[in-house]
Amino acid sequence: MAKPVNMPALASPASPLFLREPEVRRGMELLYFGYSHYVRSVDQDLARYELGRAHHRAIYFIARRPGLTVSELLNLLAITKQSLGRVLNDLTERGYVEARPGERDRRQRLLFLTEAGTRIEVELFEAGRKRVSHAYAKAGQNAVSGFWAVLEGLMSDEIREQFDAMRD
Repeated sequence: MAKPVNMPALASPASPLFLREPEVRRGMELLYFGYSHYVRSVDQDLARYELGRAHHRAIYFIARRPGLTVSELLNLLAITKQSLGRVLNDLTERGYVEARPGERDRRQRLLFLTEAGTRIEVELFEAGRKRVSHAYAKAGQNAVSGFWAVLEGLMSDEIREQFDAMRD
């Protein structure tokens, strides 16, 4: 049997019985181990700045949506208000994030990266980009499209709306 086009040498094609438990478990394990390896590669850079993964996620989403409100970030990260408060206080004290009052509602806090925060976000993104780009290149366009479809299928409608809003 010929190997499908764009299939990396290490991956085997999905079984026609892909909804059976062994295949579903394999997918869950691939998702877990792939994600774990990805975040560990970024952890090395975070450690240099004495930052954690929650800091990274906050920096990432603030960079993607400058002017994001604290409540929108809280919703995106799905962490407690107390945890987000600690992360934002730390990032603000270090000079990576600044909060500005909203134009219509002065009580609202709009979040922006500072120049230093932008430099760190670019560095962290680059570390992850290399790993993801390499995996994409090995898998090929069809596999990447399928991977995206699976990940989007895992999202709730609410999270999907947030994801779509980030692309706009």
